[in-house]
Amino acid sequence: IRGAETDSPSALFRRGAAGAGGAAEEIRCDFIAACDGHHGPCGGSAAGRGRRIFRREYPHGWLGILARAPATREELIYASHEDGFALYSMRSPEVTRLYLQCAPDEDLAEWPDSRVWAELRRRLEFGGHDGWRLAEGEILQKSVAAARGFMAEPMRVGRMFFAGDAAHIVPPTGAKGLNLAAADVWALAEALGAFYARGDESGLRAYSESRLRRAWRAQRFSAWMTWALHRAPNESAFEARLRMAELDHALSSPAMRRVLAENYTGKFDESRPGKPEKN
Repeated sequence: IRGAETDSPSALFRRGAAGAGGAAEEIRCDFIAACDGHHGPCGGSAAGRGRRIFRREYPHGWLGILARAPATREELIYASHEDGFALYSMRSPEVTRLYLQCAPDEDLAEWPDSRVWAELRRRLEFGGHDGWRLAEGEILQKSVAAARGFMAEPMRVGRMFFAGDAAHIVPPTGAKGLNLAAADVWALAEALGAFYARGDESGLRAYSESRLRRAWRAQRFSAWMTWALHRAPNESAFEARLRMAELDHALSSPAMRRVLAENYTGKFDESRPGKPEKN
């Protein structure tokens, strides 16, 4: 990326596998949307231009599996078990997506399919759930992802606007990653539309501040969900009881249930009372 702080930024690239062949070509443009993820070239090109990076590494990993197993419940199940967190979710009526808390550097070789299903049953079915039982099937995919937080400020460098993982990463517990990315793109598209239709730059000027405000709120909520639902390494009995008290309060208090629902769905915007932000 070149000239991001000028009126005519450009992107240089090479054609071919992994950009290996041919001479460099250049695309000149009015703006650059940095939607190239955490390891893309846009973030590297913005280094040293006043951007601040914030990171947090969580002591948790998620062992995720995709299974050809029928959905047996319409709602997600978040389970906080004494041996660790578990999550039941769906990809389609025939495919389920399931997660188990594990170490961030967990060795997949230690998790044969039989152990995966046994641990999922133990962590998900221990509460009864009105007699609900986990449906098992062929495991199509298995992977481990470490939980982490990442923020880069600002989300604009000249005429380059950052969106999605290029700007922020949240632990998956709050289900905010894709929501944040989609909301970034929606806001940027609206701002660019106003610029080209009416010459209105207000949306572009406000983009970074407004999106960072939303992203930091998502970081806070994701951090809270992660703390409340995961058993920390070397967690004391006192700390475990605190987490259980927090979850009990979240489920029993109407005010806390509303706060939880507003944060989980993103249906709030303090700057416009009564008007949900599109997220």
